[in-house]
Amino acid sequence: MAKKTEPVVVLEREYTVPLRKGWLKVPKYKRASKAVKTLKQFLARHMKLYDNDLRKIKIDMILNNEIRFRGMKKPPGKIKIKAKKFDNNIVRVELVNLPEIIKFKKAREDMKKLAISKKVEEKKVEKAKIEEVKEDKKKDEKTEEAKEKQKSAKEESLKLAKEKAKETKHVSKEKKVRIKRMALNK
Repeated sequence: MAKKTEPVVVLEREYTVPLRKGWLKVPKYKRASKAVKTLKQFLARHMKLYDNDLRKIKIDMILNNEIRFRGMKKPPGKIKIKAKKFDNNIVRVELVNLPEIIKFKKAREDMKKLAISKKVEEKKVEKAKIEEVKEDKKKDEKTEEAKEKQKSAKEESLKLAKEKAKETKHVSKEKKVRIKRMALNK
């Protein structure tokens, strides 16, 4: 599997985007959605997206929440953002001045992600150790099996030797010939 490479930042800029001109033209209940569309259109124009594909502009969750913070009917008139254009023509947009509460929450989420990644790495290391131990056990079992085979072969050879000795012991070497007496046959 080929490793995925991180896209390279081609263009990075900060803007103060005027949203009011866009959302004043629509009904109140659609204003926040229109503010987001206005933001995307502004970025498509200024970040040199030649096909004007608004789907290539990715808005950060915190920025989206900031636009909709006061509700759908009262989005902010302007907002300060940082836009990054990558080499694959995707533009990521973030809020520049994060409120303190959001900074704290973001830092906490980052710490949780780090902790989770550390746990995952530790589990991988543990699995690798367990696999090594299993492999060592298999090798030990194989050597033990070989030793047992050698022992069993020796025992069998000893058994066969004992059986041969018994057979030779019980077999008479010469048959004794009985001499019959004639006097008893009468």
